[in-house]
Amino acid sequence: MKEEILFAGFGGQGIMFMGKAIAYAAMNEGKHVTWIPSYGAEVRGGTAYSMVVISDEAIASPLIKEPTICVAMNSPSFQKYEAKVKTKGLLIINRSLIDSEAKRKDIEILNIPITALASEAGDHRIGNMVALGALLGKRKIIALESLINGLKDIVSSTYHNLLSVNEKAIRKGFEHGSR
Repeated sequence: MKEEILFAGFGGQGIMFMGKAIAYAAMNEGKHVTWIPSYGAEVRGGTAYSMVVISDEAIASPLIKEPTICVAMNSPSFQKYEAKVKTKGLLIINRSLIDSEAKRKDIEILNIPITALASEAGDHRIGNMVALGALLGKRKIIALESLINGLKDIVSSTYHNLLSVNEKAIRKGFEHGSR
């Protein structure tokens, strides 16, 4: 198994954290992992992306040209990366913020109202957790519990009071992704 995952959206949507969270959880499961966050002018408001490779074998290169999975959290990211998803790959589209329809017929599309589901879970700002849950619901890369338990280690103790709402968002996304 080898998945090359691209998370993309605008700064402030937790794009870097999504990559860090799934990479950490996969590492705890004994998988080979690389994580490349893209920091720069995108910090707040511009397009940001994070690349994660998860594999059962050693990873030759952490760079991703054709992701097997792409999570597009906003319209500019969708427009930029839809064409790059590998044939038979998965494109997760945040329908709360993206109106455009996917043109590709050679990839799997998961349309999900990520931001709306995050609001239902308790906070519109945790759409990144809904997206991770949906990803794991669609592709069983790692165990759902590995992701949830891993958050306790990577979230600052200052924010441990938010772990339950994050778990709720992950489970809500997982439910939608599993359909």
